[in-house]
Amino acid sequence: MLSQDDPKSRPIELREKLQPEVIELIKQQRLNHLCEGTCFRKISARRRQDKFWYCRLSPNHKVLHYGDIEEFSQGQISHDSLQEKVTVADIKAVVTSKDCPHMREKGALKNKELLELAYSILHNSDEYLNFIAPDKREYCIWTDGLNALLGKEMTSELTKSDMDTLVTMELKLRLLDLENIQIPDVPPPVPKEPSTYDFVYDFSQQHT
Repeated sequence: MLSQDDPKSRPIELREKLQPEVIELIKQQRLNHLCEGTCFRKISARRRQDKFWYCRLSPNHKVLHYGDIEEFSQGQISHDSLQEKVTVADIKAVVTSKDCPHMREKGALKNKELLELAYSILHNSDEYLNFIAPDKREYCIWTDGLNALLGKEMTSELTKSDMDTLVTMELKLRLLDLENIQIPDVPPPVPKEPSTYDFVYDFSQQHT
């Protein structure tokens, strides 16, 4: 085993130390995204429908506000415009894929695309709020965020990828610091232009 004084043990020790910090950073990013909200398309098991609804988390992380909207929106919808709500304290569980009530409809289980994007919130013991994420990234962010609200582990593929990327980046920076390599806080100034460019070779001139 490597001792704590062994330089080779530093990356391992640092990685373990950094993981809780990075997990907290990812958690905050997920919750911030839920606070911004997402526009979801209403989808039946048979066909797509041009109807939309919006859901977002309150800034204090205590309430999910949601409601139907007239058309697709990439911008934020105000909480006042969303008439329905679910209190986070009333959420009992988050289920995904074939465990979702709206995926038990005839034909839904055969649609692999929908299964991979489906998740539901169980609240008030027997009520469900059903989602179909617009893409896989949005699915990962929302399921991570909801699990974080419930105090559960974030287990999505996106979290694993973000975790590896962020820990590796921070690890490299910390190791540079251990080696006493100074990383400037601001970029160096751009040097002044030279007074003459005579040192540049002119290919247009032919030499005999």
